[in-house]
Amino acid sequence: MMQVFNCAEQDRRAAGLDAATAAVRSGRLVVLPTDTLYGIGADAFDPVAVGCLLGAKGRGRDMPVPVLVGSWRTLDGLVEQVTDQVRDLVRAFWPGGLTLVVNHAPSLSWDLGDARGTVAVRMPLHPVAIELLTRTGPMAVSSANISGRPPATTAQDALAQLGGAVDVYLDGGRTPVGKASTILDCTGTVPVVVREGAVDIEALRSVVPHIQEPVRR
Repeated sequence: MMQVFNCAEQDRRAAGLDAATAAVRSGRLVVLPTDTLYGIGADAFDPVAVGCLLGAKGRGRDMPVPVLVGSWRTLDGLVEQVTDQVRDLVRAFWPGGLTLVVNHAPSLSWDLGDARGTVAVRMPLHPVAIELLTRTGPMAVSSANISGRPPATTAQDALAQLGGAVDVYLDGGRTPVGKASTILDCTGTVPVVVREGAVDIEALRSVVPHIQEPVRR
């Protein structure tokens, strides 16, 4: 049964977080607010739930699902090696609108799609998201929309597109940034911008000067 919780009301927020936590732990999908856009999320370590997430979006395995974390420290358990470069970027831009693509630890037993040993990780700057992630641990989270359709900046936008495919909607109001995160590939020596978004390239270069811009087509 689909449930929508207005997180502006303290008692509804508490009930919503309880319901969302239970949903994630039982392999079901939730929609949560972040600083950038609304996300559709599942337990990152439940391949069936991640498959349901991809199915709800109409998205293929060739577009792996990113992972949201609720703490900087979580990154150490997910990544093969946290380089000084990555740590500097985390200190400067987390929580916030920067997603880092890194090589994940070989010991992790998850299936986020055809990621070829990498994972895209972000810590969002939103209290509802952080509280949920603190309870659930890392979540596979993609934008809460049907692939190819406009991203959701409100819970109502997400509900209109995803409907009953999601069990719990956490309504945190309109997202403050309203645009997707910047994605930076840090798997090589020189970080490469995969997608320009909430954090601009000049801001990135103030921390890591040799950022490579995306190829223009």
